[in-house]
Amino acid sequence: MKEVVLDTETTGLSVKDGHRIVEIGCIELDNLVITQKKFHCYLNPERKVSEKALEVHGYTDKFLSDKKKFVEVADEFLSFINKKKLIIHNAEFDISHLNNELQIAGKKKIDKEQVVDTLEIARDKFPGSQISLDALCKRYRIDNSKRKKHTALIDCELLTKVYINLIDQKEPSLDFATSHQESKYVTLNQIKNYSKKIIKPTSEELSLHKEFLKNSLKKNYF
Repeated sequence: MKEVVLDTETTGLSVKDGHRIVEIGCIELDNLVITQKKFHCYLNPERKVSEKALEVHGYTDKFLSDKKKFVEVADEFLSFINKKKLIIHNAEFDISHLNNELQIAGKKKIDKEQVVDTLEIARDKFPGSQISLDALCKRYRIDNSKRKKHTALIDCELLTKVYINLIDQKEPSLDFATSHQESKYVTLNQIKNYSKKIIKPTSEELSLHKEFLKNSLKKNYF
């Protein structure tokens, strides 16, 4: 099963205020194992970055001015996430911005059925507790010291580890039926191949054994 852990950075909080995406990061998982496939880009948002957003990610208007626009990477992005579950922390935020960009580019929006929100999983699992990405890293003892600023790929790497812990999979899962059959097969082979040397007693040994039993009975009953 292939999934994509996804994160975005933006010029501000709400698409209603005209805010746009400045960075997209994606890491592909295959049965919870990180593959070599990644999608990452910085984007020219065609507007100024808000002061609060600048404090969060540190991407200046000058840095973003020569980057590609979303419409130029839209097809590549859609191809990367095609037919894969999207693992996102606070998915409502990212999907609203992604679907806004897709709408502007004249592309089909992402279906919410394609999305797994780790914030919702954490909320159900730890009601009343802190469930930010940093808080979950602390809970699961995941080193997030690299996270000086909110950057998409670093956040994806951390979220991958958090996600695996949230669904109680410390390591890639195995198909239970297959592993059970393989275990049974090995056991049967071991039994089949097991052998030992059988040594039969001699006539003299049998005679001595009978005599021993006879004397033992006499001692116990007389």
